[in-house]
Amino acid sequence: MNNISALFLTKYDQKGASSRYRALKYFPILEENGIKCSYRPLFTDEYLVELFEEGYRSKKRVISSYLRRFKHMIGLRSYDILILENEFFPYLPSVFEKLLGYIDIPYIVDIDDAIFHKYDHSDNIFIRSILGQKIDVVMRNSEMVIAGNEYLASRARQAGAPSTEIIPTVIDLNQYPAEPPEQNEDTFVIGWIGSPSTSHYVEEISDVLRQVADRRQIEVRLIGSGDVSLPDVPHEVREWSEESEIDDLRDIDVGIMPLDDTPWTRGKCGFKLIQYMGTWKPVVASPVGINRDLVDNGVNGYLANSKAKWVNSLLDICDNPEKRNTMGVNGRNIVENKYCFRVTGPKIVDVIKNSIE
Repeated sequence: MNNISALFLTKYDQKGASSRYRALKYFPILEENGIKCSYRPLFTDEYLVELFEEGYRSKKRVISSYLRRFKHMIGLRSYDILILENEFFPYLPSVFEKLLGYIDIPYIVDIDDAIFHKYDHSDNIFIRSILGQKIDVVMRNSEMVIAGNEYLASRARQAGAPSTEIIPTVIDLNQYPAEPPEQNEDTFVIGWIGSPSTSHYVEEISDVLRQVADRRQIEVRLIGSGDVSLPDVPHEVREWSEESEIDDLRDIDVGIMPLDDTPWTRGKCGFKLIQYMGTWKPVVASPVGINRDLVDNGVNGYLANSKAKWVNSLLDICDNPEKRNTMGVNGRNIVENKYCFRVTGPKIVDVIKNSIE
């Protein structure tokens, strides 16, 4: 079918990384292949700014967001296919996804986090009992589930999804440096990128970073973290922006991704590791979920499952500039072969076209 009209029901607008990288950045290649794209975010950029800067969710903004999405449902029949990021309405039953089946509107579900665990692992017994199987129902009633990794795809298959395709969250290499940036000569810069909601993972390895700081001249550079507590660790917090994030990553010497091993973290897609590797940087990460696939231990970085391994890995990369460069090149090659839009773009095109044939 040519001239397909697709509506992306994203969770966020441009400032939301998941919506930006798993939907909006695909629009050019989709349009080139005869798929006309529109999108309707659930939450606005103002909502995200308020959440990250003030640390709370305005009830007024949430209610207005839900009402706006209700209005968007009126015109759904005018599209050939819907691509739904996670769910229609967080913390409401799956009636709306079921309704699409009743009125014969096909939809694809795109999931890049273990969102089913915010319901089936909730501390609130009412949420567990009422919504514990919600995402399973959403996936089962879809035409297909696009999953960011095998952990999520496995849950989709268990839920009875008609079809499942694993497409990781990737980067546009056209926006990344084509050559390895210069290494820092005096201060070894350890970088992390994320949001205030995940910066606690860095705080949990503060003792590791302090031990490294005691032995070497380092700086920990945190992009988008907000305020953090890293006692006796030289560090700088930089405000995240889409315009500056790649330049900020160019200036680090190694990228880190510490995580606890939990059902929630096993569903993460390792996007920050892909960003580091896209800028030719070696990585050190916890061996959790997709990190095990992204990091070839000793080749493009290290997997560290203890404080001692974290310390030794960072010291080794710090003390060996040549190894640092080789690991960075190896990581970049991995991204070029598997984790960039040149690779995943054609897959998204095929998924959408095949879903409505």
